[in-house]
Amino acid sequence: MKSVNCIYCLLYLIFCVCSSKLNAQSLADTSLVNKEYFVLDEALKFPEKVYRLNLSNTNFKMPSDSIWIRFTNLEFLSLKNDHLKEIPGGIGNLKNLKTLDLSGNDFRVLPQSFSNLSNLKEIYLNDEANMNVDQTLMVLKDLPKLQILHLENDNLKRIPKSLMNFTHLEELYLNKNQFKKIPKELNRIKSLHYVDLYDNKTKLDMKGIDKQRFGLQMRF
Repeated sequence: MKSVNCIYCLLYLIFCVCSSKLNAQSLADTSLVNKEYFVLDEALKFPEKVYRLNLSNTNFKMPSDSIWIRFTNLEFLSLKNDHLKEIPGGIGNLKNLKTLDLSGNDFRVLPQSFSNLSNLKEIYLNDEANMNVDQTLMVLKDLPKLQILHLENDNLKRIPKSLMNFTHLEELYLNKNQFKKIPKELNRIKSLHYVDLYDNKTKLDMKGIDKQRFGLQMRF
């Protein structure tokens, strides 16, 4: 009987040790995922451990495309307000990227390689004075997980035709543009359930609104 009790005690101790190690590992993993890097050289020391990289508002020298493939676990990347005339095509190699902020740059169109960002869920394309919106959206239109699109302060007066190809889009942010009325084209994006038109000159036209698919939630 004593030997049986000893075995149970030993098994319990093993269980406690294993659980402790698993909890410690879980905490370490969470810490890595939440840690944000702000200096590229620092992030490149252990790129496989970098999940969040924020290079906003810096005048850093853009590295070669080949370095991006080293960030195998990167989920968040911000190049906001860096005034880049070209966006590195190597970013298209970031297979685990979920959120990308390219607001406030000077590029005209995204690299075709961005069509490979199969896990991208949200992209910010705000404050883009030089961007060709239609061509840029054509690069992104087939991304299977893209649900949230920001096109704020892009001087838009109409809905880009290429936006009609987005079949997974759920949220669309059009703040601070030049829309004078609710774009009827939005009715054709069946997956869409939230549109932000705040700070436009939009007038709410009630005529025929009952025929619209405006179960959409909108903010004016």
